[in-house]
Amino acid sequence: MAVHTTLSEAPLTQGALLTPGEVAVLFRVDPKTVTRWAQAGKLSAVRTLGGHRRFHEAEVRQLLTGVPQQRAGE
Repeated sequence: MAVHTTLSEAPLTQGALLTPGEVAVLFRVDPKTVTRWAQAGKLSAVRTLGGHRRFHEAEVRQLLTGVPQQRAGE
């Protein structure tokens, strides 16, 4: 069985994988921004067999702890 190259060396068994759209909702940004973050190395991603990026939920949640919360009314 062939091993597919991933953008990160992290194994797929680290938990749930999120789509760029799901990550974008969490960060309140456009999905293309999430893709640019992955291309810049700011966020690690794995590739599906179809070539789509997926992001480890644990890493995304950890990064979210450093994002300031938006106040109500802004």
